[in-house]
Amino acid sequence: MKIEQIYTGCLAHAAYYLESKGEAAIFDPLREVEPYIIRAKKDKATIKYVFETHFHADFVSGHLDLKKKTGAEIVFGPTAKPGYEATVAKDNQIFKIGDYQVKVIHTPGHTMESTTYLLIDENGREHGLITGDTLFIGDVGRPDLAQHVVSELTEEKLAGHLFDSLRNKIMPLNDNLIVYPNHGAGSACGKMMSKETTDTLGHQKKVNYALRPDMTKDEFIKELLTGLTAPPGYFPQNVLLNIKGYESLDIVRERGEKPLSPNAFEVVANETNALMLDTRKPEDFAKGHIPNSISIGLDGNFAQWVGEMIPDIQQEILLITYPDKEEEAITRLSRVGYDHTIGFLDGGFESWQKARKQVERIKRITANQFEKAYFGEGPLAFDIRKKSEFDSEHVIGAINIPLNELNQHLSQFPKDKPFVLYCEGGYRSMIAASILMQRGWEDFVDVSDGFDEIKKTKVEKSDYICPTTML
Repeated sequence: MKIEQIYTGCLAHAAYYLESKGEAAIFDPLREVEPYIIRAKKDKATIKYVFETHFHADFVSGHLDLKKKTGAEIVFGPTAKPGYEATVAKDNQIFKIGDYQVKVIHTPGHTMESTTYLLIDENGREHGLITGDTLFIGDVGRPDLAQHVVSELTEEKLAGHLFDSLRNKIMPLNDNLIVYPNHGAGSACGKMMSKETTDTLGHQKKVNYALRPDMTKDEFIKELLTGLTAPPGYFPQNVLLNIKGYESLDIVRERGEKPLSPNAFEVVANETNALMLDTRKPEDFAKGHIPNSISIGLDGNFAQWVGEMIPDIQQEILLITYPDKEEEAITRLSRVGYDHTIGFLDGGFESWQKARKQVERIKRITANQFEKAYFGEGPLAFDIRKKSEFDSEHVIGAINIPLNELNQHLSQFPKDKPFVLYCEGGYRSMIAASILMQRGWEDFVDVSDGFDEIKKTKVEKSDYICPTTML
């Protein structure tokens, strides 16, 4: 069977391309659809269907642009109520792609419309399952997202539906089926996904905690809901975009790809409520940046942290990027629904410096410098990592404020005495540093190489590192 996984690491997202006899289908496409169109043209194939496993929360799907550009038919599973023309399939309905068949299996739980697609080859053999967020490798989809859109859908109710879907629809299927999930490790749609992005269903039945055959429904619900952290704030907004529809990415790019001279950039920044977003590397932002801009580097989990730290997807954005990185930044913003980029600094930060505009800097220290300063009456330290990372191992005496909770805990950062920020490697702590500086904090430093290097310093680790056993 000719099926390809198209994986995007920064979102831990997998789309799928299926082709037979000049007909193709795309499953769960990302916002930018050109790669799928190019792939079909390579096979001289027509994209016949765009299959959606559910209304996604962590990204804006490209189904509408694919339909507009190729004429493909959009297909959702039972109970879906899209605000645009689409086919809402029936349970067990069959769709044909050349000599292949795609069978609809309604598997509510992650969301009520969640659907798994069974792939059947030209010989009538069942080949694999496009599982969306119903079944991951090592995990299953979290059942607490739909309640943020439909309040009566409690996480307990959805978890119960997911238990039934897995036991009655998925687990009875052939062990040789290949599982093709929508996400891998790093996605916020599950809590313990594997780094592997495919597996056999039979192996998952042996190793996936949620597929243990001896689990009761109550045990499943309790285990599934234990340890869930709050979903990113942009998730419900992305769901609504996927349900109601959105502007074409072509329009979004046209609006955002407006080069602005330093003077024009400054005027627009002063006359609008636009947020100045600097996508350069943390070390370059620290050396010099435009006052009141915030740092979220393209080289990290850019879209995820934009979604976490910018509450409103309607926020207007002005970009500061490296030259020729503007389109990439606009596209990656659009993947999570931030469609209102209104221009970028032409020539990047260098042009701002050449224009002799005001510049701010953030002081950074190395792990060795941190080690020397921390003992005795050293500065207060703030650990910006996730609670699970902090609980595993941290600097003794450090205060844990995870980056995604920063805006809710600003009062904990002192303005009358110095402090230090650190994360694992310097990416997240620079985001925090930029936000604090924007809000008026000045007397702090950032550990450039983070906790990874703090652990390697020459002083005996037990003097200042607290492992799990010491908590």
